[in-house]
Amino acid sequence: PKAPVRLGLVDSQPRGGVLGYVPLRLPGDLQRLGEAALVEGNGALDANREAFGVGLDGERVRALVRHALGDTKDASVRVHVFEAPGEPATMVTAKAPAEMATPQRLQSAHYQRPDAHIKHVTTDQGHYRRHAQRNGFDDAVLVGPDGVVSESTLANIGFFDGAAVAWPDAPMLHGITMQLLERELAGRGVPSRRSTVRLQDIASLDGAFLCSARGIAAVTTVDHTSLPVESQGLSMLAEAYASVTWDSI
Repeated sequence: PKAPVRLGLVDSQPRGGVLGYVPLRLPGDLQRLGEAALVEGNGALDANREAFGVGLDGERVRALVRHALGDTKDASVRVHVFEAPGEPATMVTAKAPAEMATPQRLQSAHYQRPDAHIKHVTTDQGHYRRHAQRNGFDDAVLVGPDGVVSESTLANIGFFDGAAVAWPDAPMLHGITMQLLERELAGRGVPSRRSTVRLQDIASLDGAFLCSARGIAAVTTVDHTSLPVESQGLSMLAEAYASVTWDSI
């Protein structure tokens, strides 16, 4: 389809089972579905090759996406990769697009996803998300040793620090929306950097946000710390994300 659609980025599951997904408005180069590195951060290899020892046929994935979409012009597409006899199996599903609720209230959880640079389901992050929601929060923010912040269970987290955007310097998924924002912010002359951010540092920053293929959301609370809403910064991020050109499949 020539019209914009929401697409899912392929992830890899080393030990079988259905994958997590990243539903996104796919910009840039569709080859990122497997012909190039899915994850650029932390020196990670192509996620499919790292998990299964083989690459991914990008054209076949595109054909599966086109088949799943049919006449649908806007959808959230999940591309699942399973471990299977012979070679990995690929399944594509499509559903109505969804947006991330904003603002978000986060509860900290001392947990680090295994193989954090890959999106996969061999992880306990869902447990911590459900625990946070039972306590009245929207999601959990994952922290490692010494309270170093890495990501939420569903999104990347970023911080406003003066005129700059700070991303955690910690094991995490280098999400596509994060990558797009880094690129677009650089084109606008807005500095962004990786920084070690600990829980106790958050109160001294100018605000926080989550970003994923479901959009961008303000973070107003982390545990018992209330954060200011950086309206100007959030508007800048929204404009940068909206400026990304659409791909046709």
